Amino acid sequence: MNPKSKIKNVTELKGITRGLQSGGRKVVVANGCFDLLHVGHIRYLQHARSLGDVLVLAINGDAGVRALKGEGRPLQAAVDRAEILASLECVDYVLVFDDPTVDGILDALRPDIHAKGSDYTEESVPERGTVLSYGGTVAIAGDPKDHSSRDIIQTILSRFGS
Repeated sequence: MNPKSKIKNVTELKGITRGLQSGGRKVVVANGCFDLLHVGHIRYLQHARSLGDVLVLAINGDAGVRALKGEGRPLQAAVDRAEILASLECVDYVLVFDDPTVDGILDALRPDIHAKGSDYTEESVPERGTVLSYGGTVAIAGDPKDHSSRDIIQTILSRFGS
């Protein structure tokens, strides 16, 4: 399957996820920046996918990454990050979003599970109220937060200078 065909907008995904759920499939939504893909991301996505039948990955748009990570980020444009992530076997669909949280996406798609990384607890997930309001579940996925794009960038800069 062409990875680009897995990149959808929220309207397309609403129809897709409703159809999957009516067929008894469990939909999981995960989200993040994924600016510089590393093993922590892979473990998070694989774990999130294992929680259900279909994984929808919402990635922050370029302005959102800049707001969260600071000037000089993202390193890769959203369109490129989306294509890279869509090429992963554990990711079924990718969506780029520009809001500060994925509340709107969760409200529109109403996934069975919203998976967040291990830097959160089930109680600290910002979108928890939205997920619980429609009867969904919040889950923490991935290994301990021992990996970060920021650390990788710093290692590269310290070794190769800037």
